[in-house]
Amino acid sequence: AAAAAADVGGRAARISSPGFTVRDFLRGAPGRSEASGELKGRCGGEEGGARRGKPSGLCTGSNICSVSSCVWLYLQQTKMEYEWKPDEQGLQQILQLLKESQSPDTTIQRTVQQKLEQLNQYPDFNNYLIFVLTKLKSEDEPTRSLSGLILKNNVKAHFQNFPNGVTDFIKSECLNNIGDSSPLIRATVGILITTIASKGELQNWPDLLPKLCSLLDSEDYNTCEGAFGALQKICEDSAEILDSDVLDRPLNIMIPKFLQFFKHSSPKIRSHAVACVNQFIISRTQALMLHIDSFIENLFALAGDEEPEVRKNVCRALVMLLEVRMDRLLPHMHNIVELIMSITRIFLLKNTQGDVEEDETIPDRKCSAAALDVLANVYRDELLPHILPLLKELLFHHEWVVKESGILVLGAIAEGCMQGMIPYLPELIPHLIQCLSDKKALVRSITCWTLSRYAHWVVSQPPDTYLKPLMTELLKRILDSNKRVQEAACSAFATLEEEACTELVPYLAYILDTLVFAFSKYQHKNLLILYDAIGTLADSVGHHLNKPCLSSVATALQSGFLPYCEPVYQRCVNLVQKTLAQAMLNNAQPDQYEAPDKDFMIVALDLLSGLAEGLGGNIEQLVARSNILTLMYQCMQDKMPEVRQSSFALLGDLTKACFQHVKPCIADFMPILGTNLNPEFISVCNNATWAIGEISIQMGIEMQPYIPMVLHQLVEIINRPNTPKTLLENTAITIGRLGYVCPQEVAPMLQQFIRPWCVLFNLFFLIHFSSLFLSLSISLLDIFSVGYKNHNP
Repeated sequence: AAAAAADVGGRAARISSPGFTVRDFLRGAPGRSEASGELKGRCGGEEGGARRGKPSGLCTGSNICSVSSCVWLYLQQTKMEYEWKPDEQGLQQILQLLKESQSPDTTIQRTVQQKLEQLNQYPDFNNYLIFVLTKLKSEDEPTRSLSGLILKNNVKAHFQNFPNGVTDFIKSECLNNIGDSSPLIRATVGILITTIASKGELQNWPDLLPKLCSLLDSEDYNTCEGAFGALQKICEDSAEILDSDVLDRPLNIMIPKFLQFFKHSSPKIRSHAVACVNQFIISRTQALMLHIDSFIENLFALAGDEEPEVRKNVCRALVMLLEVRMDRLLPHMHNIVELIMSITRIFLLKNTQGDVEEDETIPDRKCSAAALDVLANVYRDELLPHILPLLKELLFHHEWVVKESGILVLGAIAEGCMQGMIPYLPELIPHLIQCLSDKKALVRSITCWTLSRYAHWVVSQPPDTYLKPLMTELLKRILDSNKRVQEAACSAFATLEEEACTELVPYLAYILDTLVFAFSKYQHKNLLILYDAIGTLADSVGHHLNKPCLSSVATALQSGFLPYCEPVYQRCVNLVQKTLAQAMLNNAQPDQYEAPDKDFMIVALDLLSGLAEGLGGNIEQLVARSNILTLMYQCMQDKMPEVRQSSFALLGDLTKACFQHVKPCIADFMPILGTNLNPEFISVCNNATWAIGEISIQMGIEMQPYIPMVLHQLVEIINRPNTPKTLLENTAITIGRLGYVCPQEVAPMLQQFIRPWCVLFNLFFLIHFSSLFLSLSISLLDIFSVGYKNHNP
C-alpha cells in the first residue's frame, strides 16, 4: 500500500505507513499518528473528522483497512478541496528550522538544509510553507519570505508531483494574499505565482489572469500593487504564450487595461504599467500595435515623471520603439532628443544645493544615454543639427551639473555620429582632457567614459598631440581618491590600450608603475577592472612586455595571478635550468659551446620571487613539484653577482611562503649566505642579510648552529662606516631577529653592536614607527640582560 501510495503521489517517498506526514517526521515517529484529530473516514475512523497536519488524510494503519481502500481514499482526498490546518508542534519546529537557516554558522546551515531536504519528501510540507508565508502575519518578514522562496524552489523542482489538493491550496493562498501589507511578502507571493505559471500552469489556472486583472481595480493600494507586480513578472516570463491562441489571446484585454494605469496616482503603479507593456514591443504584439499611438502619447506624458523608475521604463520603451516602429517616432524626433537630454541632467539639477558626487541611484540617466546611443546609430549625422546647438551650451557651462550632462551626451552620440563630430574634436578633446582634473568626481568619471568613446580618433592623430596628454591624465585618474573615478579611468584606459596597441610601448615603464601602485589602493570591485586593464595591456603591446616587469605584476596581483601562475612558474624554472646547463657546457668546453645570456635567468629568478611574494602559500604545490631549490643552490654560487642577488631574494621569499620545502636545505644554504655577507657587493650582501633574518624567524631555536657562520660578518657591517642605509637597516633587523631566537648565542657580542644598533633603532623608529623594530628592541633587552649577567658578574 505504501509503495502504491507513493507511486500515485508521483515520487519515491520513504513512507513506512500510508499515514506518514510532516508531523510524524518532526516527532521522530515514522508511521505513527494520533487517533484524535485525523481524518479516518473509510479507514476505521469518523468520516469527515477534522484534518490536522495531514493534507493527504491517509489511513493510520488500522487492520480493518484493505490495501485497495487505502489507495482509493488517498486518490479521493488529493483531489478534493479542503481547509487545511497545520499541526501546531510541527509548525513551530518548521519555524525554528527557517530561523536557523538564516544563521551565519555554516554547520547549522548544512544541518538545516539536510532536514529541509528530508521534509521535501512529504506533500504536506509545502502546505506548511505556504501557511507560514501567508497566514503567520505576526512572524518576522524575512522568515515568511524565506518560507515562500523555499516553496518556490520546490515548485520549480517538483511541481508536477504535487498532489492536486496541495496545488489548489497554494494557488488559493497566493491569490488571497497578493495584497499583503508587507512589500516583501507581496513580492514573494508574486514570484511564487509566476513560478507556478511558468511551469505550464497558465493553461491549468484559468482564473489567474482574470483575477489579477480584476484586482488592479481594487481601492486598496497593496492589492493593486501586488497584482501588478505579479502581472509584470508573468509578462516577463511568459510573454510568448500570452500572445498566442493557447490562452485565447488575453493581451487583447490586458494591454488596454495596462494603458489605463499610465496615469495612476502611484508612481509604483505607473512604473509597473509601463514595464508590463514594454515586454511586448520587440515582438510587435498585435494587441499593442492596435494601440501604438495611444501608447506613445502616454509615454510622452510620463517623460517628466518625478519617479526615476518610471522615466527609466519610458526610455527603455523609446529605445525599443526605434527598432520596431521608427515610422511612428519620426514626427516626434525633436521632442525625443530634448526629452532624453533633459533626463540626463534632471536629477543633478534638482540637487544643485548639495554636493552630488555619485549617481548610483539614477538608472534613468544611464537609460537615457542608451536611448541617445540608439538614436545616433539610427539617424547618424542627421541627428547632429538637433543636438549640437544644445551641446555647445552644455559642455562649456559654468555650472558643473550642466557641464556633466553635456559630457554624457557627447559620449552617448560618439559611435553613431563620429564622422559628423570629427571637425569639432580638435577643440573638444583638449577641453575634455582638462575636465579630467575637475574638482567634481562625477565630472571626472563621466569624462573618462566619454574620452574612451573617442579613443579611436585620438590614436589616429600624432601621439604628442592628444594620446600622450590623454594617457598621462587617465593614469592620474587611475590613482584618484574616488572609487567611481578609479573604475571609470581603468575602463577608459583599457579601451585606449586596445586602440593604441604598440603606440604605448614608449610609455610602458610609466604605465606599469602606475598600474602596480594601484593595487595598493584598490579594493575588490575595482581590482577586477584593474586585472582587465593589465590583461588588455599585455594583448595590446605583445612581446614588448617581455621585460623585467612581470614580477612586479605577479607580486601586485597576488592570488589574482593564480590562473596564470603554473605555466609562468614552469617556464621560469625551465629557463633557469637551461641557462645553468648551458653555463656548465660552456665551462667544460668553451670552444664548442657559447656562454649563456644570464640576464634571462636573472629575470626568471625575479619573477619567481614575485610569484612567491604575491601568491604566498599558494605557491607551495608548484615548489613541491619542481627542482627549484636544487637550481637555486647552484645560482647562489654563481660567479655573477646579479645572479646571486636574485637567488638570495628568491630564497627569502620562499622562506616566507613555504618554509617546509626550504628547511631541509638550510644546512647547505647557510654557509653560502655567510660567505656572501660582503658589503663590497651591496645588493648581494643586502639580500643575503635579509634572507638570513627571514630564515631565523622560521627556524627559531634551531638557528643556534648557524649563528657563528653569520654573526661576526653582520656585526662588522653594522659598524662599518659609509655603509648604505638600507643595508644597515636590514643588518640591524637581522641581528635583532637572531638575538630574539638565540639570545645566548648573540649576547657575547652585544657590546660590539649595541651602540650602532640603538642609533639605527631610534632613527628608524622616528621615521617609520616600526612595530617590527619596537618588538626587536624588547627582544634586545632580553639579550642585554643575558649578556650582562654572563659577562659582567
